[in-house]
Amino acid sequence: MTQAKPVLQGLAPLLNADTRLVVLGSFPGVASLRAQQYYGHPQNQFWKIVATLLSPHAADVLAMPYAERAQWLLAQGVGVWDVYAACEREGSLDAHIQNAQPNDLQSLRTHCPALLAIAHNGGESFKHARLTRALGLPVHRLPSTSPANASWSFQRKLDAWREVFQASGWRCTA
Repeated sequence: MTQAKPVLQGLAPLLNADTRLVVLGSFPGVASLRAQQYYGHPQNQFWKIVATLLSPHAADVLAMPYAERAQWLLAQGVGVWDVYAACEREGSLDAHIQNAQPNDLQSLRTHCPALLAIAHNGGESFKHARLTRALGLPVHRLPSTSPANASWSFQRKLDAWREVFQASGWRCTA
């Protein structure tokens, strides 16, 4: 007899009316859920990449407490959410996600009237590109910032993310 896995609840969206680019992950990992922070695993490169691209003082951004960093990100016009609102999963790997309940991605247009583009952080998120393309905006696939994506170097990820940010109108600092 197999034991039922608990249903995990995702994080609230980090979005506002000024969000011009939303980065969609798949579902928070164990460390992120425990900390109640997007990209809360210390080896996830999300915060390092966006701070490097959007601030000449990346180290200062990275030193901020999470709540301040989240507000800084929103002030840059960047929001974060996940394609799944809830799921069953042991561990943090996307491959272990089961019985996923999707977020209402169509609501992005309502919550983010200034939205210019959507970027999927990793392959599992990008599986939902058909839904996000229906919003009539440019949709990009980004390499995952997860430590599980060890085949991409930090520099290679940074270059790919820079390309998407610049295509979406940002003047990157790095």
